[in-house]
Amino acid sequence: MTPDTPATAKSPGPAARARTAFRTWRRSRPFWGALWTGLGGFVILFLPLAPLGRILQVGIGGVAGMAAGALLMAMALLILLMPGQRYAAGVVAVVVGVTSFPLTNLGGLVIGMVLAVLGGSMAFGWLPERPGRRSGRRLFARRRETDGKAAEPAA
Repeated sequence: MTPDTPATAKSPGPAARARTAFRTWRRSRPFWGALWTGLGGFVILFLPLAPLGRILQVGIGGVAGMAAGALLMAMALLILLMPGQRYAAGVVAVVVGVTSFPLTNLGGLVIGMVLAVLGGSMAFGWLPERPGRRSGRRLFARRRETDGKAAEPAA
């Protein structure tokens, strides 16, 4: 160790770099909306997949449950991999989640339906970046400078 290098300075290890890279990637897309949508699809898809004796008795509800669950999981992947398509995928996820209630086993015993609606609405409402903070002091300072009159535009 050279005298120039402090003893406490460490370069981040590969695990820390991977975590930082994942965090950066996760913040650039509606990750939590996709996660909840995928979990809702998982619950709706795999609830009808009971033992073989039950599958034969499920009928059209089982088929609709498998179709709705597969569609929700596809929407979760679309939300995650193509954030620009989050509006359409979010709306489809909410509609499929709500229609899974009457078509399947109560929408995955209501849990899958709630997760799908929550995830779809989170994906629809996600914004890629935070808006800049507006300082309230600046706004009030302008009013005081002009004594309540409209401020003149800057040249």
